[in-house]
Amino acid sequence: MARLAQTAGLTDVQQEILSTVRDFVDKEIIPVATQLEHKDEYPQQIVDGLKELGLFGLMIPEEYGGLGESLLTYALCVEEIARGWMSVSGIINTHFIVAYMLKQHGTQEQKDTFLPRMALGEVRGAFSMSEPGLGSDVSAITSKGVKDGDEYVLNGQKMWLTNGGTSTLVAVLCRSDEGHPEGTAPHKSMTTFLVEKKPGFGEVRPGLTIPGKIDKMGYKGVDTTELIMDGLRIPANRVLGGTTGRGFYQMMDGVEVGRVNVAARGCGVAQRAFELGVSYAQQRHTFGKPIAQHQAISFKLAEMATKVEAAHAMMVNAARKKDSGERNDLEAGMAKYLASEYCKEVVEDAFRIHGGYGFSKEYEIERLYREAPMLLIGEGTAEIQKMIIGRRLLEEYRLQG
Repeated sequence: MARLAQTAGLTDVQQEILSTVRDFVDKEIIPVATQLEHKDEYPQQIVDGLKELGLFGLMIPEEYGGLGESLLTYALCVEEIARGWMSVSGIINTHFIVAYMLKQHGTQEQKDTFLPRMALGEVRGAFSMSEPGLGSDVSAITSKGVKDGDEYVLNGQKMWLTNGGTSTLVAVLCRSDEGHPEGTAPHKSMTTFLVEKKPGFGEVRPGLTIPGKIDKMGYKGVDTTELIMDGLRIPANRVLGGTTGRGFYQMMDGVEVGRVNVAARGCGVAQRAFELGVSYAQQRHTFGKPIAQHQAISFKLAEMATKVEAAHAMMVNAARKKDSGERNDLEAGMAKYLASEYCKEVVEDAFRIHGGYGFSKEYEIERLYREAPMLLIGEGTAEIQKMIIGRRLLEEYRLQG
């Protein structure tokens, strides 16, 4: 049987990378994922393996020690990793968003300082926009950076920081009114600060505290935290790009990469759910035959496979659009929206196929059932994606005259 979610037009190098990642997932991630997830244990051995494979430098240019691969290659790798365990894909996602932002918007000094070490996985990236009372309204950010000589003093509380404990470099979005007169639009008075810190929890540098991990329904193993800044001093040369007021645009550029990543994660989780469902349906017998041979189940499998294929195609299209240098917010929004919704549906159908056993922690589908909902809200809710899609469609189809 042809495997679902194949991608046409890949180079030999891309195919070799994906084959290597797929083999790693099958041998090193799937056998231990459920056990580690139930213990909420950080997968250090898996992360070390990803470092050895060079995946932390996948999209970082060769001149900085990376592999210089495309967003498409990265997204397809994420799809494979999420198929094994979605939390592992989250560990590399924020790292790549920060590396991408540095590559696209950083000063030469910032690129030279961070990208070579990020390619090796020695510096681990995380980014922080959300706040406790913020949700999807980025313009309501209250965290602030105030100029004080050759430094900025940062104060505020951030929320939902993936890799908050394990990261050593965090891109933090704050207000910065310096140089921006009163009445300036909120998105034009935001700045991205590059905050270096040591890994761990508690006070990780003077003025910066990372409380313990947030206890979550799913998406375990990866550390999700708050970030509290209280008089945190940052050198002026750690303003991303060297100029204030550009943080919103820098973050949105990074989030477009993140939305392709979330779409890829949805594709990977859905693909694994289909694999589990189609396998169980051929092993479980009722009324004298495998349940896969009952029309109700065969129809369900057909629908699941079609959703996996459709989501994968949209994700690939969004990645290729970004790689071409074109604006891809419409394609990324559509891919993220469709892949996350289809993922939820495919996982639930696989859960139903398992019957009562799907409710047991002994079966892998139970873990996927708790993980899929995170994709509905990560990197912008479905409602936010619809808003983006709607606005872009009206731009494209605006009536003339």
